[in-house]
Amino acid sequence: MQIVILKDSASVAEYGANIFIKQLQKKADSVLGLATGSTPVSLYQGLIAANKAKQISFAGVKTFNLDEYLGLEGSHPQSYRYFMNEQLFDHIDIDKSKTFVPPGDAVNPIEACHGYEAQITAAGGIDIQLLGIGRNGHIGFNEPSSGLMSRTRVKTLTKATIDDNARFFKDGEYQPHLSITMGIGTILDAKKVVLLATGENKADAIKATVEGALTAACPASALQLHQDAVLVIDEAAASKLSDRDFYKHIEAENQKLMARLGL
Repeated sequence: MQIVILKDSASVAEYGANIFIKQLQKKADSVLGLATGSTPVSLYQGLIAANKAKQISFAGVKTFNLDEYLGLEGSHPQSYRYFMNEQLFDHIDIDKSKTFVPPGDAVNPIEACHGYEAQITAAGGIDIQLLGIGRNGHIGFNEPSSGLMSRTRVKTLTKATIDDNARFFKDGEYQPHLSITMGIGTILDAKKVVLLATGENKADAIKATVEGALTAACPASALQLHQDAVLVIDEAAASKLSDRDFYKHIEAENQKLMARLGL
């Protein structure tokens, strides 16, 4: 697990965007795993800017989103399909028929979950998966107690997650308590994983992910098993790590090695 500690949220977004830019420059038909939430928005703005500057193109790209609220159709303003259109897809040269989000309005959600897994497999698997992290360590909507080898499925949201996301819903507006989410096993199948975290409210989750035990109590700890997982975090999110200077030293040495190898 590579730990990158940066000054602030803007630096985290820029670093994360550059990882995706390099991926698309290396492989124009990449399969991207994408995430919603407040953390990725600035990263998406960086990708939009790079696309408009013709540094990258999304014309050959396929995308798969982590999750969606069960019970919301894609046109609902609080759906993750709507979010992705607003924050990224409407502003880049991507074929929207190649952008996939779990169907929140599926008549048969269980069958839709199996279908989503099949679509990912048919696309050749995900080249690079973007993640955020919840205060309770969830990734996607894989809440604590999720199986570490779980696949795309219907998942009940915890009260903590419902409370955290309540700010996106108006008073009296229906807020789903169920979701369709990629499983932890699905996420671990991605060739590369990039997790972004900012703010002191994520510090406990980051500590548990990096320095805690591999446990379903902290779903993100499963990234300890991944051969190419990068955690890009700001100083606040890193504030409870036991030896931040050590992680910074290791990252500096990694950068020197990559520069020497021309990577």
